[in-house]
Amino acid sequence: MSMGYALVVRFVLHDQRAATAFDQLCVRTLEGIREAEPGTLSYVIHEPVGEPLVRVFYELYRDRSAFEAHEEQPHTRYFLKEREQYLSEVEVTFLNQIDGKAAA
Repeated sequence: MSMGYALVVRFVLHDQRAATAFDQLCVRTLEGIREAEPGTLSYVIHEPVGEPLVRVFYELYRDRSAFEAHEEQPHTRYFLKEREQYLSEVEVTFLNQIDGKAAA
C-alpha cells in the first residue's frame, strides 16, 4: 500500500536560546502551512522527552507534488533559510508506508 508522501526530520539545536528562536520560527511557518497548503495532511512538531534541544517533525503530504508545492511556498523558503542559524544537526528520513490507520 502506498498512501501519501511522508518524512521525519530531526533537528538538533545549538542551545536553549536557539531552541526558543527556532520554535518561534516554526509558529510563523505553521501559520502559512495551515492557510495555504491543502495538500499537507499532517505537519507536527515534537520535542522528544528528555531532549530539550531536539525537535522532530512528522510531515505527511497527499502525494509528492503536494510536498513539492510545500517546498515552494514563501513561508517554507523563509523557514529553510532562517533555520540554519539555530541548528547543529539535521537528519531527514523519507518514509514508504506499509500499513496503518489514519483519520478519515
